Amino acid sequence: MKKFDMSQRSIVFPHDQKWIEMFKQESERLRTCLPLVHIRHIGSTAIPGIYAKPIIDMLGEADDLRSVEVNTPRLVELGYEAMGEFGIPGRRYFRKDVDGERKFHLHVFETDSEEAKRHLRFRDYLKAHPKQAREYSGLKLKLVRECEGNIDRYMDGKDPFIREIDKLAARFYGER
Repeated sequence: MKKFDMSQRSIVFPHDQKWIEMFKQESERLRTCLPLVHIRHIGSTAIPGIYAKPIIDMLGEADDLRSVEVNTPRLVELGYEAMGEFGIPGRRYFRKDVDGERKFHLHVFETDSEEAKRHLRFRDYLKAHPKQAREYSGLKLKLVRECEGNIDRYMDGKDPFIREIDKLAARFYGER
């Protein structure tokens, strides 16, 4: 796998089965230091058959975010950087680099929060709708070419598609 720096380039790769094992191993480490009710694999690496940045996104749910904050030093010992809410109210966001490469994102919300549900609906909708998953994958490839490594333009370019899938997923799962 090619090395990349998220701040400079956005590179995506075909789905890799090892991402599932990476999630399982890391989630077990996280369970030893955080009082999480659930920890789930989200993001593109959790959707078979689509291109993704090789960063494992994980969604943790806790009964109380204060328990996460109290245990943040344990996450830091595992190599995570605490980023606070990082733009999403009610979230605690952590990221982890391994050998100088970003490998993991951990998004923690209170159990059954609307944001947690939204992330899970997005993942589940694309798993259940391969045509839209392929469209998302194609969009990512197109953006990588067009954005010439600018991660902000890449993320902004995905935003309208993500918002549309969020709406479709909410209707599909009978919410909102």
